Amino acid sequence: MHEDRTKDYLDFAATRAAHLFRSACLLTGGDTHLAEDLVQETLGKMYVTWRRVSRVGNPAGYAQTVLVRTFLSHKRRRSSGESPIGELPDVPSGSGDHDSDTALLRLTLLDALARLAPKDRAVVVLRYWEDRSIEETADTMRVSSGAVRTRSVRALARLRELLGDSLAELVSSH
Repeated sequence: MHEDRTKDYLDFAATRAAHLFRSACLLTGGDTHLAEDLVQETLGKMYVTWRRVSRVGNPAGYAQTVLVRTFLSHKRRRSSGESPIGELPDVPSGSGDHDSDTALLRLTLLDALARLAPKDRAVVVLRYWEDRSIEETADTMRVSSGAVRTRSVRALARLRELLGDSLAELVSSH
């Protein structure tokens, strides 16, 4: 019985880890090391409670909720403000290469996401990356639906301000 539960958990972790990592990268603004840490912490929490969680109708959704809450908890810690680099590295420009344009677009978007407040970033990732409803996002973040709406409007306005014309230029070059 214990072996079956462990096997079920390992199967779950193997299939969800990549998706959790992608979401964590977005939440952390591209900090892959922190994203890996958040995924490991999330999977550890899932393992501890797997017996109860595995009976939930949507363990994948629950894991996503644990990931977002772990991220927000991390951002509240005093030491989480450490940042090894303040700006994006110089990227070669204008080769017209589709792969380099895509990489530049990705870096630009990650940089803009990283400049959002953690809760605003979480709303953007949940609503627009994970395609969750306002109510699901509110439940995950333990806030009201109105707070999600307000944060969505504020975060999208901030992204437009940060990206300005640079996003339109990058997208139109594809």
